Amino acid sequence: MNSVLFLMLRRLRRPLILIIVSFAISVIGLSLMPGVDDKDQLWHMSIFEAFYVISYTATTIGFGEIPYPFSQAQRLWMTFSIYFTVIPWFYAIGRIITLLQDPGLRLAMVTERFTNSVRSLQEPFYILCSYGESASLLAKALDEKDIRVVVIESQQDRINELELGNTYNVIPNLCADAKLPENLVRAGVHHPLCCGVVTLTDDDEVNLAVAVAVKLMNPSLPVLARAERDDIAANMASFGTDHIINPYTLFGDQLAMRVHALGTYILHEWLTDTPGDKLPPPEYPPLGRWVVCGYGRFGKSVVKNLEREHISTTIIEAAPELTGCNKCILGSGTEAKTLLEADINNAVGIVAGTDNDINNLSIVMTAFELNPKLFVVIRKNKHHNNALFKQFNADITMQPTDIIAHECLAHMISPLLAQFLELVRNQTNEWANQLISQLVSIVGESVPETWAVTINHANAPAVTELLNNGASVSLENLTQDPLNREQRLSLVPLMLSRNNQPLLVPDTSTKLMAGDCILFCGRPSAKSALPTLLNNTKILTYMINGVEIPDSLVWRWLKNWVN
Repeated sequence: MNSVLFLMLRRLRRPLILIIVSFAISVIGLSLMPGVDDKDQLWHMSIFEAFYVISYTATTIGFGEIPYPFSQAQRLWMTFSIYFTVIPWFYAIGRIITLLQDPGLRLAMVTERFTNSVRSLQEPFYILCSYGESASLLAKALDEKDIRVVVIESQQDRINELELGNTYNVIPNLCADAKLPENLVRAGVHHPLCCGVVTLTDDDEVNLAVAVAVKLMNPSLPVLARAERDDIAANMASFGTDHIINPYTLFGDQLAMRVHALGTYILHEWLTDTPGDKLPPPEYPPLGRWVVCGYGRFGKSVVKNLEREHISTTIIEAAPELTGCNKCILGSGTEAKTLLEADINNAVGIVAGTDNDINNLSIVMTAFELNPKLFVVIRKNKHHNNALFKQFNADITMQPTDIIAHECLAHMISPLLAQFLELVRNQTNEWANQLISQLVSIVGESVPETWAVTINHANAPAVTELLNNGASVSLENLTQDPLNREQRLSLVPLMLSRNNQPLLVPDTSTKLMAGDCILFCGRPSAKSALPTLLNNTKILTYMINGVEIPDSLVWRWLKNWVN
């Protein structure tokens, strides 16, 4: 606020000086002008009385309270004072109106208001260093889960979109360059409740600058950054960036999972989708030769993962000298001639992976006319083209923004879930299918809730108290229904982390220890019931041994006396 006040005083320096000088001269002059009282005696106004009369005269209020009728000298001086003070006063008002419209002052006021709103946050929050398609999806998902966010965006139209959006919580936002360290400080990079910084711009250099700045200013703060270039990703990693997200690599891995480990892919999608939704039946990418149109970052990732699964590919590329494609058919793939040259009639699948949505739609429509049996994978770059892609209804539609948002959510909402999914990829497809069968039998076919619980005094006081007293508490006790100990809650412990050593799908007989972190998945009703066991020692004791603990001192005394 001091900077705003200083800026206003500096801009109003000249009109304020003119008002002060004109008031001073008018007040002193009026106090010196001789007047006559009601007894025809010589009378002079005091400085206060003169200031009072000049104040309501200069401000054009014209209150009109006069101790005695003015003398000719006083009337003459008042006539002079009217023109001498009113003009500077109007000049000052004009300058104030101009100042309020000044972009510099408005920016300073907005910045100061943003800084104060971030400083006053009393809940954990994340800093989003953009509000593009990926970041807007992420902000909406976090807001729906009642997780606070702060946004820095360099484009005003995106800030306007944010302010016009329908959110549960007020999202502090600032139109500024996130690369500048002072803007990161204003956004709360040193705030004790800041949980992390997310930078998902389309410019890898900007993401690198933000990641490096945050790690230098607050090394312990988690950073999630988007990087599509390998050299940028390596640079980020050298500064300790916690999670580096490449949407094309992620999609390539997912496509490979569909080919060789469909169960692992279904498990991954099921646990990261919106709770309560129904997953559509997965498509099975066929084995055989594929045609890949576009050999940029996306195309290279697809070709690499398909060839890893021993699937041959034919590449169509319009600028092979720029993409480094040594063996490809020259063209964009939108023409039937190019597709026929790639032998599209004998291919089993096609990937339209250019950075132009209209070209991608043209490629798959032309290819589909030549070979209606093709398995179609299409890349969607912009959300506003969603209606066009829905109309075509490809087998797999890849959108980088959705992949980035899902990956970020997995790390931000439950870091244990991200670790679990990473470990799942190293398991066999049969293991994933068995886990899916177990989950479906307990939580149903709808997408379950996933959440983590840490066994400590803050999150599980009842468990901690019993462990400190030497009692034994197992995972099975946390799966019992508080309303009926013979029944089980609709939840499954997916992973237990003890001393940073993960255990996948631990047996319910596993004994708990202080400091354990447990990843659960289950129905919302089970999630809401579990805190009863974690927080209430009496109920948890009853779940363990079926013994009810008396509540009052009298009943405890009677129980001890009977025993």
